[in-house]
Amino acid sequence: KPIFADWRVREALIDVFNFEMVNQIINGGAVPRITSYYSNSALAGDVANPAQGDVLALLAPYKADLLPGAIEGYALPVSDGKPTNRANLRKANALLEAAGWTVQDGVLQDAKGTPFSFEILLSNGADDYIAAANIYIQALAQVGIQAKLTTVDAAQYTERTNLYDFDMTQQLIALSLSPGTEQLRYWDAANGQAPGSRNWAGINSAAVDGLVQTMLSSTDRADFVTAVQALDRVLTTGRYFVPLWYQNIGRIAHAKQLHFPEKLPIYGDWPGFQPEVWWYQE
Repeated sequence: KPIFADWRVREALIDVFNFEMVNQIINGGAVPRITSYYSNSALAGDVANPAQGDVLALLAPYKADLLPGAIEGYALPVSDGKPTNRANLRKANALLEAAGWTVQDGVLQDAKGTPFSFEILLSNGADDYIAAANIYIQALAQVGIQAKLTTVDAAQYTERTNLYDFDMTQQLIALSLSPGTEQLRYWDAANGQAPGSRNWAGINSAAVDGLVQTMLSSTDRADFVTAVQALDRVLTTGRYFVPLWYQNIGRIAHAKQLHFPEKLPIYGDWPGFQPEVWWYQE
């Protein structure tokens, strides 16, 4: 949407989101924030530090089009966890003013007097995200932004997101340790307007498109990892998302009576499925 076209506006929206407070209220502060599109893996691009070596070499051809932080390093804002979040709100105000938005009578407006307002679309039952959105809306009001929350049923949500009929929403990006052609659906510019694609943000970046192709054409694991790390830096510094949280560990609940058998099966087939196969044993 046009109001999000300026990266400084998107950065301001990230600054306004008080993750530390939201995380404490909703998760008891127990889960980490997403700092990478490939968090908690070797594919994460160490975006907080300057790009070096092969990653820097891959970014170099796109230098003129990269946003601040892609090469020199970029870190998400950290608040003191208090509702006021003054330091980050001051940063947000400065960015919005630089982008041409000023507060008049408590309302953020552009040069034509058009208020900065948008809708947050969520699905019914997404309780944690609804709670986070309500806290976010209150914070946005402190910088003069008018945001409202709309919740719809699952069918409507699917239809509206398929048609890009939303301003802001929550998206789960499910990526594996070996990302492949699905990256085109998430980030490729050609999919940015195609109904039903996963590029909900409408990302249109030559650097993103080029690095996805570099990743897909890699024939060496090291080159593959380097390409993904470079892509991660460009996506993260694009400020396309307000990063929320993720689970960095796996939890498994089971009955204490369950246990491994004394003799574990060898990986492969067991012709005839003879009684001695382990799952037949008491």
